[in-house]
Amino acid sequence: MTDVFTPEQRSAVMRRVKGRDTRPELRVRAALRAAGIGYRLGGLGLSGRPDVVMKGRRVVVFVHGCFWHGHDCARGARQPKANADYWRAKIDRNRARDAANAERLAQDGWAVVTVWECAMKAPDFDARLIDAVRAGQAATV
Repeated sequence: MTDVFTPEQRSAVMRRVKGRDTRPELRVRAALRAAGIGYRLGGLGLSGRPDVVMKGRRVVVFVHGCFWHGHDCARGARQPKANADYWRAKIDRNRARDAANAERLAQDGWAVVTVWECAMKAPDFDARLIDAVRAGQAATV
């Protein structure tokens, strides 16, 4: 099946995909705020530019979209039909980059909490996120 958009329309759609202040990021930040956990945005020059940084706790949070970062859920396993080789290679590069960034941060003494977009559907998501941050240990939520 071919794309329902022309190449120009598809390009316009892809340009509108936000890189920051996404709905999942806002949800994570709201949960942290509600729990009284202070944080900063922007990554402070850290490897991979984490979405949320808690310097005093030495904890960083990465909020990953399942498709863009190649999660093993149904949405992340979905493969584009148009330009499939390009997208497969891009997602593989994203996964390798994410792993390298997490490793560098761990070596520098940071706890890396990775939040997957699909995990936010769980009713206990906020509690699991807050527990992971307060524990100050690497976790996947």
